Parts: sequence; structure tokens; C-alpha cells
Amino acid sequence: MKKVLLGFAAFTLSLSLAACSSNDSEKVSTEKETPQASTDVEKKTEQKESTKEKTADKSKEKDKKELVDVTLDRSVDGDTIKVTYNGNVDTVRYLIVDTPETKKPNSCVQPYGEDASKRNKELVNNGKLQLEFDKGDRRDKYGRLLAYVYVDGKSVQETLLKEGLARVAYVYEPNTKYIDQFKKDEQEAKSEKLSIWSKNG
Repeated sequence: MKKVLLGFAAFTLSLSLAACSSNDSEKVSTEKETPQASTDVEKKTEQKESTKEKTADKSKEKDKKELVDVTLDRSVDGDTIKVTYNGNVDTVRYLIVDTPETKKPNSCVQPYGEDASKRNKELVNNGKLQLEFDKGDRRDKYGRLLAYVYVDGKSVQETLLKEGLARVAYVYEPNTKYIDQFKKDEQEAKSEKLSIWSKNG
């Protein structure tokens, strides 16, 4: 009789254990079937990637150059040229840089003025000439075009600044697209005391 009771008790115990393990497996499978947590993670990842893409697109837009082809008429001085633009000969004043004077009325030739004029002439005579306009006015009060100047895609303003033949000047919002880069170029030349930066004052 004891054996029968013991057997029955063991059988009952095994049944309750089986029921418990079956409940646990149901919980696990239910958890697996609930995709909410993984969906949230996927959404967050997608949002981050989308934000990165938008930031990259904005950066590309900022860096995007809309260059206009022009033909050189002649070089005037270190920061001014004459070009044929839209069928007319126009004077172009370089945006946010200034070189020493050589032709200013009632003014003497400033140190490195001739060097800046000569270097500018070399640069604009040696390749495909293009202009880029900024967001603000395209002309100054004298009717001159205000632009960034490129030869074969390379910035003439940056070259003059890096060689110490120009300084950052005449900065007027919103024509300031490259102000940070130009200031870096100017600082490099200052640190190395190139050309105009080799003289005090």
C-alpha cells in the first residue's frame, strides 16, 4: 500500500513539474512573439541614421559651389580683375580679402602691393577662370561684382592669404561663406611671418 501511495505521490509531483516547465516555455515563447522592444530599437536606429544623413546633406549643401565661367579681360591689382561676364566686361572685387594698394588715387604703393598684383596676375592667367557669388549683394557701391575667384577649381583668395599677400577684410554679412577658412589661411601666414606679416604694423 505504501508503495502505491509513494508511486502516486511521485506521479503527481512529476505532473506539477511538467506543468511549471510548460508555463515557463509559454512565457518565453510569448516574450519572443512580442516584437515591441526590438521594434523600438530599430526605430531609434533608423532615426539616428536619418539625422546623420540630413546633417551630411546640409554639409554638402554648404560646401556646394555654384561656379560661373568667365573670361579674363585683364588683372587690375592684387584683389581686382576685369572679366567678360554675361557678354559684358565687368570689374570683379574679391570678397572678404584685401591686398596692399598699388593703384589707389592719392596713395603711395604699399609694401608687397606689387608682389600681390604680380601673383594675382599669374594665378588668373593660368587656367579656367570661374566666379562664385555669396548670399548677399553681388555688387558693391561702385558697381563692381563681389565674388570668390577660382582658377581650375582652386581658390585665388586662399592662395593669396596663405602666401601672406592678402589679409581678411571688408567682411559684410551675409557674404561670409568662407570666413572661417580664410581666417585660418591668414593665421598660417601670420605664424610664418610671410610677406605682409613680416613687417610690423
